[in-house]
Amino acid sequence: MKNTARALTTCTFLAALALTGCSAPDAGSAPSSAAASAAPSSATASPSSSSSPWGDFATAGEACAAISEQATGSTLLPLAAAQGTAAELEQTKTELSSTAKRAPESIKADFTILSQVAIAGITDQTVFSSGKLQDAMAPVQSWLTANCK
Repeated sequence: MKNTARALTTCTFLAALALTGCSAPDAGSAPSSAAASAAPSSATASPSSSSSPWGDFATAGEACAAISEQATGSTLLPLAAAQGTAAELEQTKTELSSTAKRAPESIKADFTILSQVAIAGITDQTVFSSGKLQDAMAPVQSWLTANCK
């Protein structure tokens, strides 16, 4: 029970950190090379992601909102798995993977790692107690802070 409480406290803390970078950057500002990623399922892909600094997201605001939402959701994945249905869990995993694919190049690898660690945390609670999730979240949070003011 004590480990579960610790994991939930960690998830809550990380969710609060991820939400601090929710607003979009000023128009015309370019993304930094720091890392992070995630996208809501309602976002639509832009046709030319390779030339966009925001990956497959049409705007900076869309990229920032999606990455922040999905990063926060990834930290709560084990809790969602415990309370949701198998179909909802699979949908969440699909959304994490989709966001990782759509993310700007500067954060794509880091967000992919975050999503993999979060998914591993569904069955391995040591992901939380060992600091693996916090380590995976750090570059994503840095990207959000640098790019989503």
